[in-house]
Amino acid sequence: MREWTEIPDIELYSDGGAEPNPGKGGFGVILSYKGRRKEFSQGYELTTNNRMELMGVIFGLEQLKTKSNVQVFTDSKYVINGITKGWAEKWKKNGWKRKKNSPAINSDLWDRLLNVISKHNVEFNWVKGHAGHTENERCDTLANIGLNFNELIEDVGYEPKEIDNDQSSSTEKTFSKQSKVKIENVGDECRKCGEPVIKKTPKKKKLKPNQSYYFEYYLFCPSCKTMYMTEDGKREIVNENRLFE
Repeated sequence: MREWTEIPDIELYSDGGAEPNPGKGGFGVILSYKGRRKEFSQGYELTTNNRMELMGVIFGLEQLKTKSNVQVFTDSKYVINGITKGWAEKWKKNGWKRKKNSPAINSDLWDRLLNVISKHNVEFNWVKGHAGHTENERCDTLANIGLNFNELIEDVGYEPKEIDNDQSSSTEKTFSKQSKVKIENVGDECRKCGEPVIKKTPKKKKLKPNQSYYFEYYLFCPSCKTMYMTEDGKREIVNENRLFE
């Protein structure tokens, strides 16, 4: 008799964070299958926002004991871009280096995520955080429950970096002078917090008198909000009455 096996369709909702960053952290996960739900949360003594976002997705996927079609919903573009834009795969092929002599941050979790993804059919979906999305709000609650557990566990893969511990209010620190790594392309890791940068377009505004150039775009860290102006984004002004496009 022929055996027929259906691949289950699973929805995975996840959220995570640290308070402060770095600090104690937690993640919350919801797994949904045909209307049935399971909720999970866990807290850690010392970790980061990005590690908790990664850990939530990893933990949820690792609960699945059979190959599944999984729709992952997260508000972390760090997680989504790392997979869908191929950054994690690239870092892995480069021996977990994002550039020469520049290690990829959170490589232990990226490797773990790539491994568990390979066992399933996974699609990532971004949801706006704290915007009324029912499951995302619930995962946020679960993450907070986790980081407030009486017994927090150790994030054994977390290696505190000097830059991670800089929580001072002096955000004008000249990182570009202190670092030999230039931020030039989408996907380069922010010198301040390590999250891959994205491209953003400045808001339209009138040009100043005698202004000779403007930036058509800049690179931006969605985590710590640091901006990086690049030569590739620089444009000479032909007409002083021109507005930003």
